Amino acid sequence: TSAEDSNELADGKLYPEHVLPTPPIIEANSLVVVFESFDNLNFVYATPGAIFSNRNGHFAHNDFIGKPFGCKIRSCNNRGLGFLYLLRPTPELWARSLNHRTQIVHELDASTIVFYLHLRPNMVVCESGTGSGAMSHAILRTIAPKGRLHTFEFNQMRAERAREEFAKNKCDHLVTVHHRDVCGKVDDGTKGGFGLGPQAAHAIFLDLPEPWLAVPHAAYALKANGRLASYSPCVEQTQRTIIAMRKAGFHSFRTIEVRLREHFVDEVELELPPKAKLPRGEATSGATAASTVRFLSTCASTVSGGSTMVEHSGDDTGAEADNELTEAETAETEATEAIGAGTTTSDGGTGTSPGASSNGKRKRMVCARPFATMRGHTAFLTFCTVGNKLHPNPNEQSPSNQIS
Repeated sequence: TSAEDSNELADGKLYPEHVLPTPPIIEANSLVVVFESFDNLNFVYATPGAIFSNRNGHFAHNDFIGKPFGCKIRSCNNRGLGFLYLLRPTPELWARSLNHRTQIVHELDASTIVFYLHLRPNMVVCESGTGSGAMSHAILRTIAPKGRLHTFEFNQMRAERAREEFAKNKCDHLVTVHHRDVCGKVDDGTKGGFGLGPQAAHAIFLDLPEPWLAVPHAAYALKANGRLASYSPCVEQTQRTIIAMRKAGFHSFRTIEVRLREHFVDEVELELPPKAKLPRGEATSGATAASTVRFLSTCASTVSGGSTMVEHSGDDTGAEADNELTEAETAETEATEAIGAGTTTSDGGTGTSPGASSNGKRKRMVCARPFATMRGHTAFLTFCTVGNKLHPNPNEQSPSNQIS
């Protein structure tokens, strides 16, 4: 039936090739994400005989090999008190653990780009600005198992480093790294562009300081109704890029900014607030009155002690005043605690005010508070669609007809 056919097409067993290693057991040379703490991730390639060291201790790679992903490993020293967790690599974990050669595209921006570019398996995608390769891995996971990513980097050292990482992460069969400047600013004889011919890619992602220079080349390389995305940190860059997109025949523009605000969630125990209301004008108890008199005398001691210290800075009068102040504060604190605890005062009354909670009940509840900082950086994502017609090659046009 048709339902059975659709289930078979969605069966993961039909996809023999994947972006990242799929075995549940860590093997030699496998990429492992090391969870050290909540906000501290690292990565290693499990190498026989190697040692991973951090502030928690020393960890032998031989203890990693043969263990399942997600397991907890104890340190070889410090009597095994140090520990860490071995996690299966994903593009999100890889982006948080890799060494940043440039500013990266974080997971929220990456997921937004994949969604609005309409990426699907077996697509051909171009990326200009390889950088640290964080966005590349997110694209590779989406276009697997038979897709192709052409990523372009004008810096030769970063291009070679990215090529080595793709091979180590066992996804080099899906990606081709090009050392090329698609904007054409570098005089290397290429004149810019992607070098793939007309209508060769389903989608293009630009992460460049001057993306408007690459827009005409993107229009030439995109298939009919292909999608283009630009990632810029400044709104002025976005405005200039949209002008170039309009001149190149793009339509259906959308510019958005997304930020990820993480919250710390924990279960806490709080005392129930008092339900009774203290009437106005009600006479206070003897203990409360005594506490008020003690507080006023403390304030007077503070003023007199401060003036004495100014006039007699050479003797120890100020220290004596501080000692008297400390004793007064201690007496006031003890009186306040006695009142809050509901102790019996000298006049036979109780120190508990009518508005205080007398049952002492406490309630457990789940609370969340945002972190002081947000990971990522401000950036504007612009998406658009190319038309159906075949666009000319910008390298074959005269300089007067090119978009600047």
